Amino acid sequence: MPAAGAMLDPAGDGCPLCRAGPEPVLWQDARCRVVLAGDVDYPGFCRVIWQAHVREMTDLDPADRSHLLAVVLAVEAALRELLAPLKVNLASLGNQVPHLHWHVIPRFADDAHFPDAVWAPRRRPGIPHRMDAAALQARLLALLGAGA
Repeated sequence: MPAAGAMLDPAGDGCPLCRAGPEPVLWQDARCRVVLAGDVDYPGFCRVIWQAHVREMTDLDPADRSHLLAVVLAVEAALRELLAPLKVNLASLGNQVPHLHWHVIPRFADDAHFPDAVWAPRRRPGIPHRMDAAALQARLLALLGAGA
C-alpha cells in the first residue's frame, strides 16, 4: 500500500506508465510488469514498471519494495545469462515521468554510448547485440513464476 501522499493521480490521467503501452510485456503480476523498451541500440533494454501510480521506492511498504527489487534483479540475472553483457545498468530516475519504474540495460564495450549512460551523446555508431525476446520471457517465467 502506498504511503500517505504517494498517489499522484489515482486515475493516472496523462501518465504514460499507468497504462500498458505498445511495448511487449515479458512478465507481469498484480504489482508490476516487465516490458521491452524497444530501443534499437539496446535490444535487451527492459523497464520494470510498478502498476500503481507512485513516485518513489519509499512510497512502497517494505514487502512491496522487496518484491519490486526481486523482479529488477531477476531481469538483470536473465539478461546476464542470455546476453553476457560487460555490465548491466540499473536506473530509477523518474525525472521526466514521475511514476516508479526501473531501467535494466545490458551494456557492451562496443555499444554506441559505452562507458557513458545510454542517454549521453553517442561516442560511436555501436554494434547492436541480438536478443531473443521469447528466451528472455521464458527465463523470467522460470525465475519469477507465472505472475498474474
